[in-house]
Amino acid sequence: MKLSVKTLDAADAGEIDVSDAVFALPPRVDILHRVVTWQLEKRRGTARAARQRSDVARTGKKLGNQKGGGTARHGNRAAPQFIGGGKAHGPRVRDFDPGLNKKIRRLGLATALSVKAAEGKLIVVEDLALGEAKTKTLLSRLAGLGVTNGLFVDGATANAEFGRACANLAKIDILPAIGANVYDILNHDTLVLTRAAVAALEARVNG
Repeated sequence: MKLSVKTLDAADAGEIDVSDAVFALPPRVDILHRVVTWQLEKRRGTARAARQRSDVARTGKKLGNQKGGGTARHGNRAAPQFIGGGKAHGPRVRDFDPGLNKKIRRLGLATALSVKAAEGKLIVVEDLALGEAKTKTLLSRLAGLGVTNGLFVDGATANAEFGRACANLAKIDILPAIGANVYDILNHDTLVLTRAAVAALEARVNG
C-alpha cells in the first residue's frame, strides 16, 4: 500500500510504502471498543477505603452497668458513634486494573490506523520541523494541510518546537510514536504521521 507524503507546507514529497497489516485492516468495532475501554479503566485510580468497625483497634470493655445508668447500653468503643470508631457504611476498595492481551492491543492500534487511512483522514508528512516555535507559524501550516483537529505523531521523540507551538491549541496534540494510542487516534479528526512515525508504528504492531 502506498501513501503520498507531504511537507508541512503542503508540498508533495513523494510516496511511502506502508504495511497492509498495519494500515489496511478491516474495521473491527469490537476490538476498538475493548482497547478504548481498557485504556479508560486504566486511568482510574484505586478508590480509598474507610476503616470499618472491625478495622479499628478499640476496647471492647463495657462502659458501665447494663442497667440503671440512664444511658445507652454501649459495649464497644469501635462503634461508629464514638470518636475513633469505625465508619458506618464507608467506601470499599475498588481497584480498576483490567488486563488486555498485547495481541489485542496491537490489533487495536493497527485497526485504528487502518480506519483513519480508509476514511482519508491520514496524512503522512516528511517531518514536523517548524524552524521556530511560533503558534502563528504553525497555524499557517495547519491551514495549508487542512487540519483543524489533529493528532501529530513523530518518531522516537516528539519535535520540541512543534510541541511548544501547539501547546495552547486545544484540538492539536503531538505524541512520540511510543505514545500513540487508540483513544487519542480516534478522538481526533485527522491523524498526521511523520516518516519516522510510520516506521516506528509498524515496528510496534509487528512486535
